[in-house]
Amino acid sequence: MSTFKEIFGTEPTVRVSAPGRVNLLGEHTDYNGGFVFPTPLSYQTYLEAAPAEGLEVYAENFKERKSRGLTEAKQGDWLDYLAGCVWVLRKHSHPVPGLRAHVRSEVPMTGGLSSSAALEVATLRALRELYQLPLDDVQIALLAQQAEVEYVGVRCGIMDQMASSVGRPGYALFLDTRDLTTRLVPLPQGYRVAVVDSSVPRRLAESGYNTRRSECEQACALLGVQSLRELSPAELPRIHALPEPLNRRARHVVTENQRVLDGVQALEQGNVRCFGELMVASHVSLRDDYQVSIPELEQLIEAELRHGAVGARLTGAGFGGSTVALVEEARYEEFKQGVMQDYPRARFL
Repeated sequence: MSTFKEIFGTEPTVRVSAPGRVNLLGEHTDYNGGFVFPTPLSYQTYLEAAPAEGLEVYAENFKERKSRGLTEAKQGDWLDYLAGCVWVLRKHSHPVPGLRAHVRSEVPMTGGLSSSAALEVATLRALRELYQLPLDDVQIALLAQQAEVEYVGVRCGIMDQMASSVGRPGYALFLDTRDLTTRLVPLPQGYRVAVVDSSVPRRLAESGYNTRRSECEQACALLGVQSLRELSPAELPRIHALPEPLNRRARHVVTENQRVLDGVQALEQGNVRCFGELMVASHVSLRDDYQVSIPELEQLIEAELRHGAVGARLTGAGFGGSTVALVEEARYEEFKQGVMQDYPRARFL
């Protein structure tokens, strides 16, 4: 494994990191102004950096070094995420000249665990330190999201960046994506959040993510609301009257928002079983109403529930990637062995 000094010949000025995340409840609600409930992972993206003119970056995971001037357009590669961070700072009157960086990530890059958000937050943290920028952690998250939406071209919500920038290990982060209010809720003692990669990669920008977002916007236009967050479960009859598949897309978002609220209450009351049931209901909605599951994810989740998970669901955008399950710590090894037997491609993180 290389170091910054080995690549660039000098010592780095700053060393920072940012975690990936797994979402416990509240999938595809963040870009609809709704509620989400993620928790940061112990897996980090590490970045060593020094000031520079333009971009010079070595990615340890790819064994690849790339350079780019600040006036060059995006090129559809991994450097776009760092270039986008510099671009968005300059857009907001922070005229940073550039960055020289060594990047190493533990976050799986196609598992739906927000490797892109971890890279963006780490990059912005490095730039904040290098150039003494007056940015707090919420501002870092907002800038990271803007970089991904406007520069990289993925129309993501704010959840991933907030979980990476504001979340705390051992806690789930209840986030209202409309006003960015947060509350930390302790994860239940005696249970493990098991993140299991299906080994089916998915590329977010090439998946149906942007299509789903457009469908939600079409539903809003027909219902006469700015966002689906404005609708409550009491208005499901109006939603059911929408044409297919807009009715199902809206129904998922509205019921998922309620599941997050119920899930926060369940954890705060120590009702882990209820929380697990909400996870399963969330997955069923993602499979049937939002249609972002695939057969491999279904096989994996069935195996997890069969071998003792209190709850399990796909996490992230879907179309591949990872699942999240809640398992009693004392039963974890038995759970892991059973899942591996039923789904040999499972990769436990």
